[in-house]
Amino acid sequence: MRILLTNDDGINAPGLQSLERIARALTDDVWICAPEYEQSGASRALTLSDPIRVRKLDDRCFAVEGTPTDCVMMAVQQLIDGPAPDLVLSGVNRGQNLAEDVTLSGTVAGAIEGMTHGIPSIALSQTMTFFHEEIVAHWETAEAFGPGIIQRLLEVGWPADVIMNVNFPAVSPDKVAEVEVTRQGFRDGLLRTMEKRTDLRGRDYYWMGFSAKASQPAVGTDLRAIYEGRISVTPLHIDLTHNETVHALKGVLGGAPPKSVKPVRADR
Repeated sequence: MRILLTNDDGINAPGLQSLERIARALTDDVWICAPEYEQSGASRALTLSDPIRVRKLDDRCFAVEGTPTDCVMMAVQQLIDGPAPDLVLSGVNRGQNLAEDVTLSGTVAGAIEGMTHGIPSIALSQTMTFFHEEIVAHWETAEAFGPGIIQRLLEVGWPADVIMNVNFPAVSPDKVAEVEVTRQGFRDGLLRTMEKRTDLRGRDYYWMGFSAKASQPAVGTDLRAIYEGRISVTPLHIDLTHNETVHALKGVLGGAPPKSVKPVRADR
């Protein structure tokens, strides 16, 4: 089995080293193509207006000056000698990729790009409670359970237009009791925040980040599983259509297009 590895934390990220150990528990045919620099939050961005440069670290390892999507596309179409990969693994991300955040995630995007090339793809993330630099993620948890979960998923299989999103809880392996197949959750509060600061020349700038506010997730969601110390496995696909609204709108908007309405100017 040939496995391609990528991530969004960059070629030197400890999570990529962890992912390589997971992959090598399954095969010795492992290829790596990861961003030269961190690309967290890049989602499915493509580099369209700049050239993409590649640094070859060894025969099967490449650093790409681009996004996770660039990396998978580059690896499959340009860099891998011989057959295409049988599996794409993206991660292991330093921090969770859950709920609505999956649409921002470069880790999930790397798996989606593998899927668009017809390759079964899995995103893996190691949850963290705090994100300070001195905090070390429980990589041993991802490594303890990752190979077995991947192997079982491959045995069972999943539809060609679906990726698997696996999140490991922020606990040591001995404290993980269960794996739960979950649905994507949605937080009941906005976590993204922005802080305004002023530099030494008196100019304003902004830092964007996340607050640590807990939500009250529903049973069966990825969030709830992680909150309660279980490994979450969520099948995801990129069809964002809301079918209930499609059916509701067909009765009022279907048919001939409505005539344009001249805007009414407010009195001044």
